[in-house]
Amino acid sequence: MKLTTTPFGTRATAAEVIDGVDLSGRRMIVTGGASGLGTETVRALAGAGAQVTIATRNPAIAQPLVEELPGTRAVALDLSDLDSVRAFCADWRGPVDALVANAGVMMLPTRQVNAQGWEMQLATNHLGHFALAAGLRPALQAAERPRVVLLSSGAQLRAGFDFDDPQFDRQPYDPFLAYARSKTADVLLAVGISRRWAEYGISANACAPGWIHTNLTRHMDAATLRALGAMDADGNLLTPDYYKTPAQGAATAVLLAASPFVDGVTGRYFEDNQEAEVVDGGPEVMAGVAKWSVDPAAADRLWELASPLTD
Repeated sequence: MKLTTTPFGTRATAAEVIDGVDLSGRRMIVTGGASGLGTETVRALAGAGAQVTIATRNPAIAQPLVEELPGTRAVALDLSDLDSVRAFCADWRGPVDALVANAGVMMLPTRQVNAQGWEMQLATNHLGHFALAAGLRPALQAAERPRVVLLSSGAQLRAGFDFDDPQFDRQPYDPFLAYARSKTADVLLAVGISRRWAEYGISANACAPGWIHTNLTRHMDAATLRALGAMDADGNLLTPDYYKTPAQGAATAVLLAASPFVDGVTGRYFEDNQEAEVVDGGPEVMAGVAKWSVDPAAADRLWELASPLTD
């Protein structure tokens, strides 16, 4: 299968990948749009004319962004709480041209569970977005060439989804492993949507934004940050050459949400604005998408697991 390529490099910004694209009249949702990558995603899409809904736990935090960008609004959504997801979907009116599943949590130091009793990283990063996409499916179907974008991570290269113990009920909780599995689940969701919703004209792709200093990494310990070259001995944050700015990190998600270069592309995984090669995952692999992350059988199995939990 030939990989999809675009003319945009690793350092392209979110605004640059849709420069000249007119999104007037298009309605889009960005979860976690009040900070970090989400904010830059909202800026780029709104800057191209889209009407963007910022779905965030605390809409008040998004108010400066709403005031900055005409055509945007902020609506309450807590992805870790399925009741909140259901309420958001019930209140939605009209079509959705693009859903950007950007919000997430990373490496929570201790095992936490949501209101429904599910491990928090899986609940927020995957189950909440699964329920949101499913609840908004009629709205997506009502749009012309609708798209779903799942923010994953290079962490998906480290672990396949554990169907035997998805919540760490029997094995010791590991913050990074829980994160990695949840991000593998996000790629599998893109594969699942592409397999089930193609008849509705809905495409879905996943992507990795790369390394960026945002609030998402607030739970990473100092030793890890120093090993990455992202913190000095005194605790000051550093920006290694391989790190991106938030505007650069948001580019691939914006590309998948709105660029004509990916029209008709679905069920794929992108990094650095290009479709990634399928590789064997493992501790030494630094790029690509793991075979377990795009396995159709695993995507079907995960869909069957998530569906009853989010009904």
